[in-house]
Amino acid sequence: MRLVVYMDAIWLLNFLADSLLLWLTSIALKRPARLLRILSGGLIGSVIIIMGFMPQLSYYAGNPAVKLLFSGAMVFAVFGYKRWRYFFSNLLTFYFATFLMGGILMGAHYFLSFRFDMQVKMLKAAAGGFGDPVSWAFVALGLPAAWLFSKNRIQGLEMAKIKYDQLVDVYIRIGESDFTVKGLVDSGNQLYDPLTKLPVMILSILPVREHLPEEIAALAEDATRLLDGSIALPDEWAGRIRFVPAKTVGKQSLLLAYKPDEVQLTSGNRTWPVKKVLVSFSAQHLSGDDAFSCIVHPQMMAEAAQSA
Repeated sequence: MRLVVYMDAIWLLNFLADSLLLWLTSIALKRPARLLRILSGGLIGSVIIIMGFMPQLSYYAGNPAVKLLFSGAMVFAVFGYKRWRYFFSNLLTFYFATFLMGGILMGAHYFLSFRFDMQVKMLKAAAGGFGDPVSWAFVALGLPAAWLFSKNRIQGLEMAKIKYDQLVDVYIRIGESDFTVKGLVDSGNQLYDPLTKLPVMILSILPVREHLPEEIAALAEDATRLLDGSIALPDEWAGRIRFVPAKTVGKQSLLLAYKPDEVQLTSGNRTWPVKKVLVSFSAQHLSGDDAFSCIVHPQMMAEAAQSA
C-alpha cells in the first residue's frame, strides 16, 4: 500500500512539474496555450514515470531517444505543429526551461544543504585519482555547449519580446463583417493611397476568411478577376474599393484596398479608434509562426499619440 501511495506522489509531482515547464515555455515564447492542452502535455510526460516502475519498460524509460520522443509529444500536444522551425523552437525552449529550472533547484539544494566535510572528501577523492574521467570530460565538453545553447535561446527570447512589444490587437468592421486580429506595427510599411493620402494596412485573409464574402476572398487571391469582370463585388463593398499602386520585387502592381467602417487598435490597457485607414487583403501568411496576421501602418499609431 505504501508503494502505491509513493508511486502516486511521484507521478503527481512529475505531472505538475511538466505542466509548469510547458506553461513557462508558453510564457517565454509569448505563445498563449489553453490550460487543457498544457495539462495534456504534462499528462503525456508523466507516462514515462509509470514506465520507470514497470520492470519490462524501465529500460526504455531511461533511454534518451524515448525521452526525446516524449518531449516532442508534449510540445506537440500544447503548441501543435505548423512547420519544423516552429516545432523545434518550441522544443528547444522547453528544454531550456527544463534545464533552467533544474539548475535553479539543484543550486538551491546545494545552497541550503551544503556539507563542508562531504565536499572535502569528494575533493580528496578527485585529487587522489578516484574521479570518473567520463564525468570530467562531460563537464569540460558540456559546459561550453550549455553556454552556447543558453546564449542562443536567450537571444531568441529577446527577439520574441521585441516582436511582442510591437504587436497590437486590431478590430475591423466592414459592413456586416467584423473581426479582431493580431497586428504587427511595421515601420517599413509605407503604403498610402496616392489620392486620399490614407495609410494602408495589409491583412491576411486566411484567419478571417469565414467572416468575409467569397468575392472578397477570391479577389485577395487574384485581383485581376475584378478587372476582367469575372467577379462582381457585393453592393456594400463596391463603394469602398480603392486602387493603390505598390512596388514588389522591382515590379509595379495595383492593390485592392477597402474603406472600413470602423478600426480600433488596442495596446496594453489602451484602445483608440483609427478613422483614416484603408484595408488591403492578402492571400499569404504574413507571419512564419502565425504571431500576427495584419501589418499595421505606423501612421495609425500616430493617432494614438494624438489622442493621448
